[in-house]
Amino acid sequence: MDPTAAVVSTTLNTVSRVSGRLAGTGAYALFHMPLARSKMRSSERELFEAAHLGRVRVNGKSAVTYRWGTGERPVLLVHGWQSRGSRFSDFISGLLDRGYSVVTFDAPGHGDGTGRSTTIIEYQKILTELHDQYGTFEALIAHSLGALGSFHALTKGVEAERIVAISGVCDFEYLVDEYVSELKLRPSLKDELLVRIGKDLFPGVPADRMPFSVRYATEVITAPVLVVHDEDDARIGVGQGRAIAAAFGDRARLVTTQGLGHRKILGDPEVVRAVLDFVEHGPGASDRPEDRADAVPAVD
Repeated sequence: MDPTAAVVSTTLNTVSRVSGRLAGTGAYALFHMPLARSKMRSSERELFEAAHLGRVRVNGKSAVTYRWGTGERPVLLVHGWQSRGSRFSDFISGLLDRGYSVVTFDAPGHGDGTGRSTTIIEYQKILTELHDQYGTFEALIAHSLGALGSFHALTKGVEAERIVAISGVCDFEYLVDEYVSELKLRPSLKDELLVRIGKDLFPGVPADRMPFSVRYATEVITAPVLVVHDEDDARIGVGQGRAIAAAFGDRARLVTTQGLGHRKILGDPEVVRAVLDFVEHGPGASDRPEDRADAVPAVD
C-alpha cells in the first residue's frame, strides 16, 4: 500500500469506530475521486487538435467532448477510470478511414474535464446528451469502468448497434470490493458504502439487483457484443470480461489476449484490428470457435 493510501486507510478505519456514517460519507466521496489525472501524450496531440470541441455540463462540472467527421455514422468511445478520450487514438484513425464519425470525451475529473470526481450516473448523463446530439451510435467502444457506465446508459435509453467492452467491468460491486481491499477497510465500512451507493446512485433499484451489474442488462440490450480482455489484467480481472460475455450468451464474442495488461491493450494492433472489423462487419468478422462466448464457461 502506498503512503497516501495508508493514511486514507488509517483515517477511515479510525473514524468508523466513532461514526460509521461519517466514515461511510468519506469513503463514498473518495470512491468517486480519481487521485491521478491522465495527461495527453505527445503522440495523441495532433489528432486531438484536429477535433471539433464541445462540452457537456453535468452537476456543475463539464465533460470535454471531441468529434471528428460530420457526425454521420457516429461511433462513441468511452474511456475508463483515471484515463481520457485520447487513449483511443489508435482506434480513431481506423474508424475515420472506414467512413465513421468519431465521438469521445473526457469525463469530469479526467483529462481536460473539470471537477475532481465523477460517478456512473454522470457517465450515463454524458452518454445520454451525446445520444441526443448524434442519434443511435453505429457502435460504442468502451474501456474499463467506461464499459460498466456504458452498459448502464444503454439500459436508460442510449442506443448502439454494436457494443465493444475492452477490459470491462461487469459488476459494480467488484469495484467496491477492490476499493475496500486496496484500502483494507473494515467490513462495516463496506456496508456503509453500499448504503450510500444505493441511496445516491441506484434509488428504487430492487435490493437483489443493487448495485448495478451488466448481468441485469441483457434483457434490455439486444445489440451484439464483443468482449476483449487480457488474461494478465491486474486491474480488472479477466473474470469480469468472461462474466460480461457469459451474460450475453450467443450474442457475445469473447477474445482474450496475453501480456497486454489493462492499458497496453488499447494500443495493440491486433486488438484494434479485431475491434474495427467487428464495428464494420458485425459478429461475423471472426468465426473462430475459441473466440465465441459460448465456448467460455460462465463466471458466477
